[in-house]
Amino acid sequence: MSQIAFDSLATADLTVDAVYVGGRSGNASDDPLSRLIGVNNQGGFRYLGSKEVPKLIVMTSSFDDPDWPDALDPETGILTYYGDNKKPGQDLHDTPRFGNLLLRDLFAAIHARPALRGQVPPILVFGNAGTFRDVRFLGLAVPGAQQLHAMEDLVAIWKIAGGQRFQNYRASFTILDTPHVSRAWLEDVKAGNVLSTNCPSVWKHWIEKGVYEPLAAARTIEHRSKAEQTPADENGKRIIRCIHEHFKEWPFGFEACASKLAPMMDGNFVSFNLTRLSRDGGRDAIGQYRIGLGPSAIFVDCALEAKCYAPNSGVDVKDVSRLISRLRHRQFGVLVTTSYLNSQAYQELKEDRHPVLVISAVDIVSVLATAGYNSTEDVSRWLESEFPNSGRYVDRSDSV
Repeated sequence: MSQIAFDSLATADLTVDAVYVGGRSGNASDDPLSRLIGVNNQGGFRYLGSKEVPKLIVMTSSFDDPDWPDALDPETGILTYYGDNKKPGQDLHDTPRFGNLLLRDLFAAIHARPALRGQVPPILVFGNAGTFRDVRFLGLAVPGAQQLHAMEDLVAIWKIAGGQRFQNYRASFTILDTPHVSRAWLEDVKAGNVLSTNCPSVWKHWIEKGVYEPLAAARTIEHRSKAEQTPADENGKRIIRCIHEHFKEWPFGFEACASKLAPMMDGNFVSFNLTRLSRDGGRDAIGQYRIGLGPSAIFVDCALEAKCYAPNSGVDVKDVSRLISRLRHRQFGVLVTTSYLNSQAYQELKEDRHPVLVISAVDIVSVLATAGYNSTEDVSRWLESEFPNSGRYVDRSDSV
């Protein structure tokens, strides 16, 4: 990963995944983006020009806020980004940095008839690099995505804090397939010449035709390590311990929980039915996955296996083989665990290309955070409401 020194920022090009080093003085002047782009040195939303007609927008994120889980999916190039109304007491659009106003206007432009894409300025996305104020360039973005319609790409969602309800935006952006943004184009943009000869071709194609060309990176066959499957932050670890504690005396109750988590992760999962305890055939639940919409949709069968293991107790080869051996023709598997797959089990799963989706501890935390359960208190209330008495309520007499 290349690094650009603080003294070189004013003339540097932007390269995807390069780190732009901030100062080391210990104050706001260390911010690298003011030198690199010319924007101010604070806030998740920053812009050049006026908020009504910005010439360029910079969006930044730490990607570690459990209440507002910004996320970039490198396999699809889709960025999920939350607005800046993050506490109660003000209107959706009445924020100090005008971030939600910018979001509203960006998406209004692409959904106008005819679309007003020419009013959308270049959007540069940066993430914290983890050291001082250093940032990593994530790419050139445009609002929306090819697979999302007007009711999906910008959504005002409700939250509760301190007993008060308030709204914030959840927005979807596409990172365009260009590894490089030249300094020459940045200077052209500042001068008002966005579609200059230095303009990236994918940006020009989107402006003129509305074609999304995402920077999508195919995943290799490599399996996730234990560290990649388990939460790194203390809040995530506490949430997993909370779930494990709730079900540890009655692990069968976790099967009902797992059959809820999968549809929370992907709404195309439907009709999960728990199997009978006495003869589950190696499958804790049988479900279906919907492909397509309405009358044209088809349904693919899937089998779910739930493992409520302590955070440091990994799922082994025997556990995984049990699920794989019981998958029927044209079925795929879903393995949900409060821990992780050990290295050998995950490696064999990937190398042999078995159709098994793994939802590990870190995935559970992410799914719950997206649903609004991002603290142990929230998760505990959800567990007590959905799965009271450690799951002993489950009636399996009529199960499949």
